[in-house]
Amino acid sequence: MPHRKKTRTKSTDAPMPRRLRRLKQLRMEVAAEAARIIATEGQHNYHAAKKKAAERIGISERLALPSNIEVKDALRSYQVLYGGAAHEQNIRRLRQTAARAMRLLTDFNPRLVGAVLDGTAEEHSRVSLHVFADSVESVVFFFAERGIAHDQDQRRIRWYSGTHMTVPLVLADLEGQVIELAVFEEKHLRQPPPSPIDGRPQQRASLHEVEALLTGASA
Repeated sequence: MPHRKKTRTKSTDAPMPRRLRRLKQLRMEVAAEAARIIATEGQHNYHAAKKKAAERIGISERLALPSNIEVKDALRSYQVLYGGAAHEQNIRRLRQTAARAMRLLTDFNPRLVGAVLDGTAEEHSRVSLHVFADSVESVVFFFAERGIAHDQDQRRIRWYSGTHMTVPLVLADLEGQVIELAVFEEKHLRQPPPSPIDGRPQQRASLHEVEALLTGASA
């Protein structure tokens, strides 16, 4: 009888241990619930949405909090499944508002960022822009001079080096839509900050690129 060679099972072929399968399932459940919270409850902070989702499902947040990327993927799936034409119309409306705001703010080299740009914005999302100026006061004066209602705030972001920087924000009301402007120095025009989702350079779009999105052309 011929000798048969023994074949070794690769570690990648081995079944996932039950505990790890359960952990993966829990992460998916939390990501799906966090996505639903973002889509339907006006929550824009991914970490807060994940904590709230874990509490609702009844599990320890230390055990199964998904990554921001997992939540964003779940959000896209949710919007494809439940958003339909209404979601697409909302994205288009927000991008049209963004384009009008960018034409108004042309002297500050505006760039569209965030959920309106990547198509995951929902009804309560702000239009987020990066603008570039020597000082936040020049942006504030721009709105005050034109009688446009506005307010100020700030956000602390983590830079690539691991250090933190405080970015001034100007919140303006344009046609009933909140426009959030993060004011950066001119030197940051070519160096986007890290994305809060994956840590990579944040995606930005110029007015020309936003107009291309609206016409369906390649940006």
